[in-house]
Amino acid sequence: MELEKALSQDESKGGVLAHLERLETQVNRSRKKLEEPQGAQAVESSLGTKIRKLRNLRDKLRSEVKQRQARVAVCATSVEPDQTLEISEQKVWERKRENVKAILQAYRFTGLSGKLTSRGVCVCIHTAFEGTLLDSYFVDLVIQKPLRIHHHSIPAFIPLKEISAKYLQTNIQHFLFSLCEYLNAYAGRKYQADQLQRDFAAFLAGPLQRNSLCNVLSFTYKVEPRGQSFPFCARLLYKDLTVTLPTDVTITHQGMDTLPTSWEEQRASHENLFCTKALHQVFASFTQREKLDTSLVH
Repeated sequence: MELEKALSQDESKGGVLAHLERLETQVNRSRKKLEEPQGAQAVESSLGTKIRKLRNLRDKLRSEVKQRQARVAVCATSVEPDQTLEISEQKVWERKRENVKAILQAYRFTGLSGKLTSRGVCVCIHTAFEGTLLDSYFVDLVIQKPLRIHHHSIPAFIPLKEISAKYLQTNIQHFLFSLCEYLNAYAGRKYQADQLQRDFAAFLAGPLQRNSLCNVLSFTYKVEPRGQSFPFCARLLYKDLTVTLPTDVTITHQGMDTLPTSWEEQRASHENLFCTKALHQVFASFTQREKLDTSLVH
């Protein structure tokens, strides 16, 4: 009956075709209304699944964090603060000890050697000059905070205290190398003076005067030990204690204020020789010159 009423109404408004178009439009609208809730439900379902996964992951992470915090708390209660500090410092000084050992191994061919001790390390410094091995010295280091020297054989006139204050706590490698410089330079200066007294005593017109550090040398010498040449007076000063050649050389002619030109030239050439050559090498050159002059005469 309702359909008949609708048809009769539609016929009065425009016929069956118009009514069918209106019905089709109503059906499409109804279908869209039905599809929209289904799409929303699908999206909502997908988001719900993601939310559940994220919540599960969050709960899992929270659980792991709590477990780790519990383990850290147990470790903290089992090690006292003083013990923790002591362990940390012990590791630091163990590393320093290994560092010293590595330095000695790396530079064993440069005059440094040593061995580990129960306190730390004992370093031996071997000095040499022009390929000749000379004296050796040792420094017994205690590896603790602060680093300190237990005992040593360094001569008193070597500035060990100043070198230690400058480098021992901050750069042990620099401390050892600086000490090597001073000791090798001292040994080299002493060796030259000993060689002069032993091998070229005939050139000396008096005793060789030197201080304990061998950085001030004074002596009177002749260029021709058996000749009638007037003696020269030499004073060699080593201001830099890490070198083996003098920084200042003064040569004067004994008993004369004004020298002949040839003698003045000889005096100036001697100053240059003493500044550029080892002491015993200078006198070796005098010996060679004397032999040459003798051969020319004969």
